[in-house]
Amino acid sequence: MIKLHDLYFKPFISAEQIDAAVTRMVDEIATDLGDEVPVFVGIMNGSFMFVSDFVKKYPKPCEVTFIKLASYAGLKSTEDIQRLIGLTQDLTGRTVVILEDIIDSGNTLAEVHRIFKNENVKSLTIATLFHKPEAYKKDFKLHYVGINIPNKFIVGYGLDYEGLGRDLPEVYQLKTTQHMTNIVLFGPPGAGKGTQANFLKEKYSLVHISTGDVFRYNIKNETALGMLAKSYMDKGQLVPDKVTIDMLNNEVEKNADANGFIFDGFPRTNAQAEALDKLMDSKDSQINAMVALEVEDDILVDRLLERGKTSGRSDDADKSIIRNRIKEYYDKTAILKDYYTKQDKYFGVDGVGDISEITNRLSTVIDAL
Repeated sequence: MIKLHDLYFKPFISAEQIDAAVTRMVDEIATDLGDEVPVFVGIMNGSFMFVSDFVKKYPKPCEVTFIKLASYAGLKSTEDIQRLIGLTQDLTGRTVVILEDIIDSGNTLAEVHRIFKNENVKSLTIATLFHKPEAYKKDFKLHYVGINIPNKFIVGYGLDYEGLGRDLPEVYQLKTTQHMTNIVLFGPPGAGKGTQANFLKEKYSLVHISTGDVFRYNIKNETALGMLAKSYMDKGQLVPDKVTIDMLNNEVEKNADANGFIFDGFPRTNAQAEALDKLMDSKDSQINAMVALEVEDDILVDRLLERGKTSGRSDDADKSIIRNRIKEYYDKTAILKDYYTKQDKYFGVDGVGDISEITNRLSTVIDAL
């Protein structure tokens, strides 16, 4: 992820993919033009990288020139095309190939055709590295296309956002959920996740998604996913990860405008963590951090025994059961520490002390995100 001015952009097309597309276009055009000596015309400013790489790969004699047109204001392509630098040579009878960095609405292309209409060129061919089929509204033929892309704003490889990003060797796509912060809240039984989640969701206006609550809601309301989950549970089988992910997806969809989410109780395995990453990526977002409350086992046991006096839960009243639950957490769930550590997203927080002190420690981590 990169930040340009006030916006964030995520990786989209690698330098290797771009190079392969340019090479293919060079081969196609060189084959089609044969012994012609073409004039390649770059549309500045965005095309400078594409034109440079293209002509370096072109295997035959050629000429290069540029015209400068402006059609973008911020993130939007405008109808107002400004010609800032025009042609400086006579192209009468020449084979002209326009090298565009990107064609979306086609407004700039319309101006290009208007410019060359009176130049008496032998032929006019259009080649664009990137093309947005969904946005293209013109009837002009595009003879060569490097990569078709969705109708989303991109930067890099000559393309900019308010002057920044042209120098990037790869292409990035605008991240539409700009300021969403998503946290996986972790900790062994008795660490105080539920208590802290309530404070954090209020302080940061985040949506708290507890897997247990989500399951209970779906089963109680007899949703299709709830009934499917119950069918596995009634047989004593584990609910498949896909069912759980689909439930979480529904919760995220319900709160699409949220500032972010606190995931509590999920993931519990590496496979689930990978599935959650894919889910958030599909929402144009990501998990920003795994924040784990760290508490010594003896303190956890004392807390749960104390809680058992009022909770009515049998598994909070037996020391051996409590220690087995804690052991199961470390055996099965704590391995996720490695998963998120490899992504530099693991943050251990001391979970001992007053509730407000622990909240402040958690807040320090989240504020840094």
